[in-house]
Amino acid sequence: MRVLEPWVADPLAEFLRESGARLALVMTSSGQVIAQHGFTRSLDVMSAAALGAGILATTRELATILAAPRGFGAVVHQGVRQGVWLAGFDTPRGRWIGLVVFGHESSVGLVRLFFARFAQQLAAAAPAVTPVRDVLAEGFERELDDSLRALFGTR
Repeated sequence: MRVLEPWVADPLAEFLRESGARLALVMTSSGQVIAQHGFTRSLDVMSAAALGAGILATTRELATILAAPRGFGAVVHQGVRQGVWLAGFDTPRGRWIGLVVFGHESSVGLVRLFFARFAQQLAAAAPAVTPVRDVLAEGFERELDDSLRALFGTR
């Protein structure tokens, strides 16, 4: 298990133990990874985070279009060998997302139950929010454009 924020470690470890999850990813709604368990390659983590954040943003917009009063709680797929649980939850640090892959030894009901408890524990464990700071460097956009031009040969 790898965590960016130390206060996430204990609730995540408990969730993994109780739910029997094979893989877990905790991220912000923009896809910034906070913690992960079970992934062996960083590319897989980055891809799962980007796709998970995109999927939840899309389902949130679909819920708005369909005027669903409570939105969609979670995106769930139960396959033959494993299932996937993808859901957002609120923390004092903003909206976060959990992506969980579980095997046949677990169930959607167990993951739902333990995920709800995990979200509550994270909200309770979160330290006070620190003042927001600028995330991007002053010349970020220019440097990104220069890098893309160099990469694709359009100087």
